[in-house]
Amino acid sequence: MKILLLLSAVFVFLSAHAQNVPFERSSFPDDKDGLKAALAEIKAGDRIFDKEPMSYYNLAVPHYRKAYDFNPNNAEINYKLGVCLLHSDSKREALPFLAKSRELDPDYDAYNIHYLLGRAYHINGRWTEASDHYRKQLNTLKRDKKADPEAFETIRKYMEEAENGKVLTAREERVWIDNLGPNINSPAPEYAPLISTDESLIIVTARRPDGTGTLRDPSDNLPYEDIWYSRKRNGKWLPLMNMGEQINSTGHDAGSGLSPDGKTLFVYKSTPRNHGDIYYSEFRNNTWTEPKPLGKHINTSAHETSAALSYDGNELYFISDREGGVGGKDIYVSRRDPRKDDWGPAENLGSTVNSPYDEDGVYIHPDGKTLYFSSRGHNTMGGNDIFYTEKVNGEWQKPVNIGYPVNTPDDDIFFSVAADGRTAYYTSVRKEGYGNKDIYRITFLGPPKEPLLTVEEQLFAGSDARRTEIPVQPEVKIRTSRMILLKGTVIDDKTNEPVNAAIDLIDNKTSGVVATFESDPATGAYLVMLPAGRNYGLNINADKYLFNSMNFDIPDTAVYEEFYKVIRLKRILIGESVVLRNIFFDYNAFTIRNESEAELTRLKDLILENPQIKVEISGHTDNVGGDAYNLELSENRAKAVTEYLTRAGVPQDRLIYKGYGKTQPIATNDTPEGRQENRRTEFKIIE
Repeated sequence: MKILLLLSAVFVFLSAHAQNVPFERSSFPDDKDGLKAALAEIKAGDRIFDKEPMSYYNLAVPHYRKAYDFNPNNAEINYKLGVCLLHSDSKREALPFLAKSRELDPDYDAYNIHYLLGRAYHINGRWTEASDHYRKQLNTLKRDKKADPEAFETIRKYMEEAENGKVLTAREERVWIDNLGPNINSPAPEYAPLISTDESLIIVTARRPDGTGTLRDPSDNLPYEDIWYSRKRNGKWLPLMNMGEQINSTGHDAGSGLSPDGKTLFVYKSTPRNHGDIYYSEFRNNTWTEPKPLGKHINTSAHETSAALSYDGNELYFISDREGGVGGKDIYVSRRDPRKDDWGPAENLGSTVNSPYDEDGVYIHPDGKTLYFSSRGHNTMGGNDIFYTEKVNGEWQKPVNIGYPVNTPDDDIFFSVAADGRTAYYTSVRKEGYGNKDIYRITFLGPPKEPLLTVEEQLFAGSDARRTEIPVQPEVKIRTSRMILLKGTVIDDKTNEPVNAAIDLIDNKTSGVVATFESDPATGAYLVMLPAGRNYGLNINADKYLFNSMNFDIPDTAVYEEFYKVIRLKRILIGESVVLRNIFFDYNAFTIRNESEAELTRLKDLILENPQIKVEISGHTDNVGGDAYNLELSENRAKAVTEYLTRAGVPQDRLIYKGYGKTQPIATNDTPEGRQENRRTEFKIIE
């Protein structure tokens, strides 16, 4: 009886562990044709596996799959299929094949199998199993006196990433991650999304077979990169369109960065003289100009890739692996030299931001204070993770991992954030993808609201009774932007035709020009970013037009808002008048404040540049206070402006001043906002 039980146990053990089945006639005596076809597929796969670089391994997968379908219980075919998948965009599928190979034959490639299994478990987020196999691989290396020292470093790095993964995935962020769908994504790789600040334009790099050229890159047999774009209509992205031969060549052309207003595109181009450079193209008259290379401080004989322009156009952040860096690819910044109208010497952001490994995909948010990038260093959970750092008192802080599930054990890269700070786009390889790298939209939901207290809980709120603890999710890594987004069109006041105007953004405290934007000549469209913490004057001017001005006083505590405004410019004609919105007086006084200097300088220049005109400066008040008092105050303020202009060089005979008190309101006096509109200074062409 005991013998029967023992034999039964042995039978159960053998049946539970599949046996390695060789691709031989003895294993398949009744299917010679099937065996012959399977062997032919193995031979075709081996030609790639044995001779081609690992970037070609994905081409061997279809051959090995057919052989596997014929005989799934062979250690070698499971091993080779697993290895090929591990070096493709289908990495997650490698695990069952590698695990089965080891089960069928524990001695098959015993030297490397624990490393491969560690990577397969790692990419599937199974951190404990990954760490176990990494440790076993280290033990294998320690027994090999000829082992490459870099192999030890690589394994230890992966073990560190697995530990990071345990921590990061234990704190799931509250986000929605949505594939942008078939209008943007396809079975081919789409990546490096670049978005305008208002999310009206997206530019994507793709390796589609229907691109500009028909050639393939011999390093991986994929089509060369092309740049594509889509615009949003009625809240949906239109199908991607190729940007054409003006931008794309027969070689690699990749989107490298996009200015916040969507009018300057940075392009990575492979060049024969070095590893690749950054070019720029400008959107003018509804078309993109031919890309031109950036200067010598940006492009070198090294590899320069992604770039990001600050909201004011004065700083360019970019990636380079030039000598003297902290690691491989590092983040650098160059500042515009206004004297030479070019970029100045590049400065490495230092070891706080740059790691000993590669950084890539840099993006500076329009708030001017938050830098996003991808890194293989810091506390990544594997591949490239998305990080951000904030500038405090002029110094970049320690980078923060954006968290799970935005970051995964695979590569997550090229992160672009919309103006509101709660919407972002990036490249990822996920199960719900269309077959390769895809573009995803991330919506950060913020921390959950605490549930309302029940009546019973309210009764006990002041006693020693305790509520059941409710788990609180960690703080979301992205917060609402503290800035204003202003967009609209600039048009002729009479004809409503678009006007190509310069828009100066002025810090009224210093009277300095922070940035200059431009409305599109064909449409009049403009987009301006106003980070919090300043009193801004906007001065809009165009040739043969009176300038227009606006004022935005944005405190540090302001939350994100978006405004649409049509700016109407008036031609320089008799009878036309303009409100000077950036001339400020002390309360109930006629002393001109220093913040008015930029506006007054602009007015002086306008009068001197048009010697044929004579101007009336007028003062106006709201209806608070007596008639006589308001009339006197308004006249004194108009007189103060006139005297300032005279001292600045405007001939006195070209100026008159007049006070109108509260007699000419342009808004209601029933609200604080209306009364503010009515308290104003104007100038009017009278001759």
